Amino acid sequence: MLLCPKTGEACKQRSFCLTFYMSSTGPKDAPKDLRGVIKHLGPGLIITACIVGSGELIATPKVGAEYGFSLLWFIIAGCMIKVLVQVELGRFAISKGMTTLEAMNTMPGPRFIVSWLVWCWLFMFIGILFQLGGIVGGVGKVVAELGWLSQLGENADRVIAIAVSAATVAILASGKYKPVEVFSTIMVVLFTLATLFALGSLQFSPDMADYKITTGDIMEGLKFKLPSDFSTAFAAFGIIGVGASELIYYPYWCLEKGYARNVGTANPTSVWYERAKGWLRIMRIDAWLSMVVYTGATVAFFLLGAALLHGTQQVQDGNMIAALSEMYRPLGKAGLTIFLVGAFVVLFSTMVTASASNARLLADGLILFTVIPKPKDEERRGQLLSKCCIAVPVFCAIVYFLIGAPVSLVLVGGVAQALMLPFLSIAALYFRYKQTDNPLQPGRVWTVFLWLSALAMSAVGLFQLYQKLS
Repeated sequence: MLLCPKTGEACKQRSFCLTFYMSSTGPKDAPKDLRGVIKHLGPGLIITACIVGSGELIATPKVGAEYGFSLLWFIIAGCMIKVLVQVELGRFAISKGMTTLEAMNTMPGPRFIVSWLVWCWLFMFIGILFQLGGIVGGVGKVVAELGWLSQLGENADRVIAIAVSAATVAILASGKYKPVEVFSTIMVVLFTLATLFALGSLQFSPDMADYKITTGDIMEGLKFKLPSDFSTAFAAFGIIGVGASELIYYPYWCLEKGYARNVGTANPTSVWYERAKGWLRIMRIDAWLSMVVYTGATVAFFLLGAALLHGTQQVQDGNMIAALSEMYRPLGKAGLTIFLVGAFVVLFSTMVTASASNARLLADGLILFTVIPKPKDEERRGQLLSKCCIAVPVFCAIVYFLIGAPVSLVLVGGVAQALMLPFLSIAALYFRYKQTDNPLQPGRVWTVFLWLSALAMSAVGLFQLYQKLS
């Protein structure tokens, strides 16, 4: 029995109430040719631009710096294992035309205004805003390291933080999907080139020969072993790959790309199910391709931390980027500049795409918590999104001004996301068994791996909770 996203009670209709993301008119079949498939990819690129940021540039090298190469397997697993839950949440959103928060609001259990799971999201959302505040500061410190605005003195990072927030607002002010997708595509290309440069410098530059990564280092990292103190690694697990926040973001971008609109209103006929399966296939391709890209970038930054910083005393709060850049000074001014520009691209891309994603969550949350009425048409919804796209970057800049310490802010967000992972796992399994029509449910092999993914995510979240309580 389907549950109404507004009341949580059993829905008397055959399908969920229509949203802005699904229409009874204009459905079309998914393309099967390569060109058509590529044309309809995009949500994964946005998520990739969001993923490869603070976790990869700050938290992941920190893990490498503390543990060396020994946790390479853990980093790879952290990137890959959560994709199954991501796809499951996307499957529900596309087939029902519901946003992630609307879907979470259908969960059975205690309710006060909204479902208990939406309340859990709210606490995580606050942590994510602190994390974005850390990213704003990180961008400021990168530009300060470049020395382009040295005339600003000690306040250079704060001035740059204001400029970054203003630039983010300028990019997102329209509240539309296309600017985010185009921006994400450009950023993914740029930071991929930057990470290739960073690793290539270690392997092929005579000036960096002391830090060359060997086959033995890689083999050591692929051995399944755990250190006695696992706190930093688990905090990083909440950020790397598809974190809890990206799991929630992804269905929104699938909806805005038009997957659900192309599927059409839920209709239990063979024609509708076949059309839905076609668009779910596009979504899976999109998700897995993005996983390949962000796993490669994440592994690259982990290897940088392990090769350059393990065994040193240079990793201090707020100085991760400075520590990494210090190691690149033997390459000369040009090499150091390329590394820092790459770091800027990584952090700025996360700032923009995460702000765009959180603006949509903020708008959705305000409606679900009945703070504001639901917009009656697409124009008013666009106006609401535009306001939220302005509010999020401004708030994040204020957080950095008041607190500072980018690494601590990023790890706060990582812990908040890790604590949310068990609940998202439960939601994914609930949607799989209770809310997804039988013809659209995944097969047995996929379900087994979904359970493994859910159990691993839950273990990480519960470990975080245990550590904080003890």
